[in-house]
Amino acid sequence: MKIAIYGAGAIGGYMAAELARAETCEVTCIARGPHLAAMREKGLALRIGGEERIVRVDATDRPQDAGPQDYVIIGLKAHSAWATADLLAPMLGPETAVVTAQNGIPWWYFYKHGGALEGTRLESVDPEGRQWRAIGPERAIGCIVYPAATIVEPGVILHEYGDRFTLGEPSGERTPRVVALAKALSGAGFRVPVRLRIRDELWVKLWGNVSLNPVSALTGATIAGMLADEGTHAVIRAMMVEAQAVGEAHGVKFAIDVDRRIAGAREVGEHKTSMLQDLELGRPMEIDALVASVAELGRLATVPTPTIDAVQALVRLRAREAGVYPQK
Repeated sequence: MKIAIYGAGAIGGYMAAELARAETCEVTCIARGPHLAAMREKGLALRIGGEERIVRVDATDRPQDAGPQDYVIIGLKAHSAWATADLLAPMLGPETAVVTAQNGIPWWYFYKHGGALEGTRLESVDPEGRQWRAIGPERAIGCIVYPAATIVEPGVILHEYGDRFTLGEPSGERTPRVVALAKALSGAGFRVPVRLRIRDELWVKLWGNVSLNPVSALTGATIAGMLADEGTHAVIRAMMVEAQAVGEAHGVKFAIDVDRRIAGAREVGEHKTSMLQDLELGRPMEIDALVASVAELGRLATVPTPTIDAVQALVRLRAREAGVYPQK
């Protein structure tokens, strides 16, 4: 089995390191800059559980060097995945599956959805249908990422917590390709459940992304700090309630309620969201995939999202003023 990690940064690098150490498949890392140079020179180092593991991996910035793969796992953030979708072509053979390991609403969302909006393309996450066209929705496998990791220096990844990657086909089928991928990832030590209703689980994580991320970027507060403040807590809860209404209008079934989801977030404690970290580090922020996508889905279902809309307007301006709003 051949697996390419397209965007072998923190999460992608964590996956690549464990897959390479397990030696159950051929792994190629697609990366760039000093991180790529370090992997080539010294190998890929993973700091996990109090130890540092160093593995040798094939690493390149040229997808054509990797050639056709069985699976391409996209480890880039949503806006970067959109911008570079055309570059995947050399790795896509007739049966290649593309695994979308990003936060937010994926570009293939309405492929095999089965509802009235079957085949609809979302402008907020895939303007002009670039990924739909360049990749093809029939290749897509959904992936929900739960671990946290950081690149502490080029070629060195610090694993912070988590080992679960949930997989699911857009069609809801338990296909041989998704089962085979789950087996390969499980063999590398990850927990890899395969869900028949991948969108349901996607929305439970998105609940936090759509609310906690932009509010943290506006306030500069940690998750614990936001939820401890009465007024901010109320804004976050209102956003989650609106998001649930949007999801349910599109057929999503929520296994827990809003307050249980907030309680789970509170347990994370003094943690900065990825959007706040990106703002502080001057990196492009994932506003469209995490926030604008939910507002767009609300409009498609004629479900009002006034709180989400207001926060979206504010965080977009914050990002533009900081020069970190990616333009598509």
